Amino acid sequence: MPIQVRGNGLTIEDVVRVARHGDKVELAPEAVAAIKKCRAMLERKIVAREIMYGVNTGIGEFSEVVLNDEQVEQFQRYLIYNHAAGIGKPCPIEHVRAALLSRINVHAHGHSGCRLEITQTYVEMLNKGVTPVVCEKGSVGACGDLSPMSQAALTLMGEGECFYKGERMPSKAAMEKAGIPIPGLKARDGLAAINGSNLITGIGCLELYDAERWVKQAEIAAAMSLEALLANMKPYDARLHELRGFKGAVTSAANIRSVIAGSDLVTGKLKVKVQDAYSMRSSPQVIGAFRDQIAHTRKQLEIELNGVADNPIFLPDSDTVLTGANFQGTPVSMPLDMLGAGVTMVSVLSERRLNRLLNPALSVKLPAFLTKGAGMFSGLMLSQYTADTLIVEQRILSVPSCIQSIPAAADQEDFVSMGMNGALKTRQILDNAYGVLAIELIAATQALDFREFTPGKGTRAAHAAVRKVVAHLDVDRPLFTDHNAMAAAVERCEVLEAVESAIGELKSSWEPARPSAEPVLA
Repeated sequence: MPIQVRGNGLTIEDVVRVARHGDKVELAPEAVAAIKKCRAMLERKIVAREIMYGVNTGIGEFSEVVLNDEQVEQFQRYLIYNHAAGIGKPCPIEHVRAALLSRINVHAHGHSGCRLEITQTYVEMLNKGVTPVVCEKGSVGACGDLSPMSQAALTLMGEGECFYKGERMPSKAAMEKAGIPIPGLKARDGLAAINGSNLITGIGCLELYDAERWVKQAEIAAAMSLEALLANMKPYDARLHELRGFKGAVTSAANIRSVIAGSDLVTGKLKVKVQDAYSMRSSPQVIGAFRDQIAHTRKQLEIELNGVADNPIFLPDSDTVLTGANFQGTPVSMPLDMLGAGVTMVSVLSERRLNRLLNPALSVKLPAFLTKGAGMFSGLMLSQYTADTLIVEQRILSVPSCIQSIPAAADQEDFVSMGMNGALKTRQILDNAYGVLAIELIAATQALDFREFTPGKGTRAAHAAVRKVVAHLDVDRPLFTDHNAMAAAVERCEVLEAVESAIGELKSSWEPARPSAEPVLA
């Protein structure tokens, strides 16, 4: 059943379904009516020669230049031409599809002033798999994602390039093959197609979805390492975290307990330390802090996804035109920066547990570097090097982009969000995070092979999932194949799916708090 777009109620999961899985969309009847009503208002004002920014004036530093009737017709075409000024490789198709859906939802409010044909063309492009070729770099994240969205808007004139059925071709050919009429641009249409942070928002939605699934695997990896290191499980008692009150920590501790449930480690059969190192006993607090940030980022992205990000904004009921800065990307740029920094933080915690698994002084009698042939063999010694270099890159990328404004347009646009930089670097941070977590999972699985007790049901499921990808390291072999294969498995969430199949769904960051049915630890 198609996803109805009406200007509100669109979720992160809806974006994933459309952008990645090709779900169909349709404009809700009330959205169609609202778009038509707003356009009628705009056309009356054009006839009355009322001055409106970006309709019959220039933009940016040229906003005081009033256009004549003939120029009004031509201006939108030149606006798209001069703003299609990006550089670099094409954005992934799923990113552009997410941006188009976001822009359609802005129009659905009926405050953008474009013709219905513009919005409906984007709907048809999503439904028929026509995706504009859009350079990754060029947006400064204010006045919207002008450069990439202008490349997308070239398609509305039958210009530029598109991907269609696995091929890259001129937009006109793609539109003809798909049977989509080319609407052309009239007054206001071009600016209404580009004037919001829609690509940042679309990418952010996909990254958030991935980060939410990644953090569950981080909790699974933590649980496996805790079992392998014979951890004291009192720091995971639900009461401890409920007393402090941070929902993320409550959730994280509950997930770790769920994975370990049934283990000899929680029955008192095994002797454990009175108190473990921070990288072990503070895992719920650290991962939980990231979970709380995930929840905030989700809230911000879904507000933006369902808001009116445009300029000017037309209010048909009061016959009003408002100019402002709802295109400004900072409300999503800042949370995306923190999302990336949070992934880095949890990756650092993962590497510290990895260090304890490998270091014989810290590993509670595990063999050095998890090899029985120390000296002749080095085991997983070099895996830590790889994790460390990934983390250093993550740290470099975690410098906030939202504070990096560089003024442009003769200082008319003198503060910009640089949110596209935030979106792109967060994607790189996540890519590295798959590798860091893969290496901890390999090490924890190897370590558990040396233990002689019954681990939790979830731990056993995770162990089996890792062993489907990476064999036990008995004799040294090149490890890059193992690292890459396991990182790909983490990205595909294979460990998460195996664990949830065995013990049920782990808790998510945005679910309402509810009492746990499981008994608290003594």
